Amino acid sequence: MEDGNDELLTQGGFERVTDYDLVIDQCLKELMDVGHLDSVESLDAIGFKTVLGKDLTGCVEADEKVIEALEGFEAVAPAHNPVYANGIRKFREKIPSVTSVALFETAFYQWKPEVAQRYAIPKKWHDAGVQRWGFHGASHKFIAERSAELLGRDDVAENARQLYVKGPSKIEGKPLRVISCHLGGSSSVTAIRNGVAIGCSMGFSPQSGLPQNNRVGDLDSMAIPYIAKTLDISLVEAERQLTKESGLLGVSGISNDVRDLEEAMEEGNTDAKFAFDLLVHDIRHWIGAYAFELGGVDALVFTAGIGENGQMLRAQVCEGLEEFGLVLDKGVNDKTRGKEVKISAEDSKVAIYVIPANEELVIAKEVYRFMKNRG
Repeated sequence: MEDGNDELLTQGGFERVTDYDLVIDQCLKELMDVGHLDSVESLDAIGFKTVLGKDLTGCVEADEKVIEALEGFEAVAPAHNPVYANGIRKFREKIPSVTSVALFETAFYQWKPEVAQRYAIPKKWHDAGVQRWGFHGASHKFIAERSAELLGRDDVAENARQLYVKGPSKIEGKPLRVISCHLGGSSSVTAIRNGVAIGCSMGFSPQSGLPQNNRVGDLDSMAIPYIAKTLDISLVEAERQLTKESGLLGVSGISNDVRDLEEAMEEGNTDAKFAFDLLVHDIRHWIGAYAFELGGVDALVFTAGIGENGQMLRAQVCEGLEEFGLVLDKGVNDKTRGKEVKISAEDSKVAIYVIPANEELVIAKEVYRFMKNRG
């Protein structure tokens, strides 16, 4: 990989991994069998899309400090942190000569204004790590770069590219204001000014923000002790239900998949329609909040599985916003699934795009920049 000259050589994945040693050996063997590696030693680095670390963020070498940071927030991200900590440890044990690099999902938000990071909590809570971190950083960073390129703002695209190496630079002239909607099994909306995130709908954990597939999203903290007492369940059980039986699944009662909800809606299922409408409502809420915070919008972007493929959802999110300069081209929108397309009408003051997510490319480029900058 070189700056401005990257090529995807291969891709793949493993599911339901129980033996990391076996999977690592198989992955390396396949890469050597097809000629992408001469030997394990020819690898320069391995990148990890880590989620949340206690007292640590950014693009950093995945050493013991990273593993300790992941374990320090294991209770906050139980579905992610133990897996990544184990994976990093196993790679370092099997191929110690190769540098492991962690790109935290929170890294894209480290330059948010302080008021966008704080909760109104005692300082000792904040010092313990309770703050609005923000997630899906790799996805939103890709949108920051790609949307700037599509809008002809090379200065902003370069600012986004160099964030983890140099930090944000001052951009002259009119700011570029983008709202990125990462909508999938896990969803978030991020406000981006000149390639730099200024806010995210997700806060302390991936549990927050929009209704997720089976996670609640935003919830008043008093609801937990209240429901524990009312339903005579433990706090642990209440949290389990909020992380496993809530979100789109909890509201619809049938599925956590928007495709299933759309099918059920066609059959007249009112609970499915309500879950769908609730998701649309909350997406619009965050778009509106960030449009105000940014002082206007130059581009609205839909990405990730639902964002890329959900014609109905995109249409409903944009419905009735013509007075705000967002005019959807219905014909283009209805034909767009999983490809990069401008779906706004010619007379729309705000550009509306579908841009497929490419988190793997962001990780590869950031690992390359980290290694190059380290020397």
